[in-house]
Amino acid sequence: MEAQPLLQTSCVLFLLAALGGLAMAGIRFSGNRNPPVWLAMGHGGLAVAGVALLAYAVLATAAPAAALWSLVLLLVAAAGGTVLFLGYEWKRELLPVWLVLVHAVVAVAGFLLLVVAILQ
Repeated sequence: MEAQPLLQTSCVLFLLAALGGLAMAGIRFSGNRNPPVWLAMGHGGLAVAGVALLAYAVLATAAPAAALWSLVLLLVAAAGGTVLFLGYEWKRELLPVWLVLVHAVVAVAGFLLLVVAILQ
């Protein structure tokens, strides 16, 4: 199997997850409330699917090195998202803005590396 279709599909999944992430950030930054749980779970589900597909591409095909670094950053972002969900959202505590921003910056960096890998 070739890496490119896997990387491209992963990219689409991350774009969809990013739309949910933007919506959630807008909700959080617009006041003192968290986004709805269903939106967080949809965002996380799409991101997990993207990470799984990217991991398969990196581990089972001859994917570019940028794809590996993308995977590393997106796994770090996933860890941050898990902390946000289980540590705050699940307990109905307000999401810390700094952690939301760090999660977003790391995820965007990982996504950009994925785009670089696709363009190679």
